[in-house]
Amino acid sequence: MRSRFATTAVRPAGKVPARLARAAAGDADVAWDGVLPVFTLLTEWPAEAEEPTDHWLTNLPPDTRVAEVVRLAKMRWRVEHDYRELKHGLGLDHYEGRTWRGWHHHVTLVTAAHAFLTLHRTDPKALTPA
Repeated sequence: MRSRFATTAVRPAGKVPARLARAAAGDADVAWDGVLPVFTLLTEWPAEAEEPTDHWLTNLPPDTRVAEVVRLAKMRWRVEHDYRELKHGLGLDHYEGRTWRGWHHHVTLVTAAHAFLTLHRTDPKALTPA
């Protein structure tokens, strides 16, 4: 898949983050000059589209390469796929206990199973079914 991407430095409008609001209220521990910080807006505009289709707002350092910002933005689909696999394939949502310890054990085992499957799937020497 290929697409065109552009980055733009922007200052978001709207709600002031809590840390900056504390500074505006006079919290001595937080210095604020009254201006929201600059963020990077990543825009995707596929060649076949008439207008941009997706936008991501990030607080990565401004000197981050565009390719890295795109990679991180597109990683969302990998995360969603892994979560779906954890939930439906490995039973992350099947815990019905009532204790923190039991839930922690369940999540630990599901995570270990997911790590094993991921390593097995990415191992070039893993046996594949014929």
